[in-house]
Amino acid sequence: MSSGKKTWSAALLATAVLAVTAACGSGGSGGETADGKIKLRFSYWGSDARQKMTEEAIKKFEAKNPTIDVEGEFSDFASYYETLSTKVAGNDAPDVITLEIRGLREYADRGTLADLASKVNTADIDAKVLSTGAIDGKQFAIPTGVNAFSLIVNPAAVESSGAKLPDDTSWTWDDFVQFASKITSGSGGKQIGTQLSWNPAYLQIYAAQKGEPFYNGNKLGLSPQTVKDWWGIMQNLIKTKGAPDAAKSSEIGATSIDQSLLGTNSGAMGMWWSNQLGAAAKASGQNLELLRMPKVQGATTGGMFLQPAMFYTASSKSAHAAEAAKFIDFMVNDPEAGQIILSDRGLPASSKVLAAVRDKLPDADKKTLDFLDKTRGEMSDPPPAPPKGASAMEDILTRYSEEVMFGRMTPDDAAQKFITEANASIAG
Repeated sequence: MSSGKKTWSAALLATAVLAVTAACGSGGSGGETADGKIKLRFSYWGSDARQKMTEEAIKKFEAKNPTIDVEGEFSDFASYYETLSTKVAGNDAPDVITLEIRGLREYADRGTLADLASKVNTADIDAKVLSTGAIDGKQFAIPTGVNAFSLIVNPAAVESSGAKLPDDTSWTWDDFVQFASKITSGSGGKQIGTQLSWNPAYLQIYAAQKGEPFYNGNKLGLSPQTVKDWWGIMQNLIKTKGAPDAAKSSEIGATSIDQSLLGTNSGAMGMWWSNQLGAAAKASGQNLELLRMPKVQGATTGGMFLQPAMFYTASSKSAHAAEAAKFIDFMVNDPEAGQIILSDRGLPASSKVLAAVRDKLPDADKKTLDFLDKTRGEMSDPPPAPPKGASAMEDILTRYSEEVMFGRMTPDDAAQKFITEANASIAG
């Protein structure tokens, strides 16, 4: 899932799929340093801050394991998967690989990943969260931490517009549209109520409220009516000026959270993953809060769910499988690693590590933890890894959503074509 990052383009996805396919049966990574130490390669993406803290954690691991050197292979997210797929295709896969859930099956089904069952201690990880890294009975991936797709709001902006924060335990999508519209009108347009989101997690939550799964095997479980109703929320937001028009929505939808309406203090709320609260607060300089997503009138579930922020996986071709597993175990389970990484990769999946770092979390992350603790009992079970081809889902969904918002396609036509194209992508 996006988590504020750029989507995979169809071309990039095709490159990744072809590259991983070409890698089947290939050789592995591994090697030794000049002084005879085992060398592990670890690929990951992120910001400069993430790179700095990761390098610090690596040094801590090396101090505890003096016969192992870990070489971080870092890139920004935009180039990460293309670079990774090229390495895999060239028989040069890193020993330890960071992946998102949407790309997990792409790699696991083609024999690229090792089964980590009994090789990494998972006793302190919630069994349901851990299960998201398992495919066909094999534990290919270990979650780094968890988050939830939620609504982030600026209470001061709401108050200055004359609106009042909702009771998020009972509000509906109609309430949400009216709330956003009131913020815009009450502020004289200085604060826009919200911005639109095309994140599949949003549609997944909405569909669950209607009793429909997003995926049903290798096809969508969504009905065309649910997709049309979901677009109807956005059309109503634009109509009532609770959100910007289609052109502006498309423009800001392609930016990171620090350039969002909320991040630039020109909007009062928006939908993002809960672990992005800190980034939004830092960009805006405001005290921000998390709210539950609104519900369909009469829904028996809120549809929200916990999801791993990312996973650690190991190459099935690694010449140093035991050392790769040891490094993953350290990153997930060692409190000293947790003290360095904190919530950078989601709130720690290990309950032991979370307890060790809880008091050291930044204020925004403490809010996130409190919110997840408060809502955990309402959450649906974490969804399993989606089918192959799901990496392109956000790209496809965004494209058809924009066609509807711009009025270039009718909701009926767009819903049918979205489902047809999405099903073709995940057919296997």
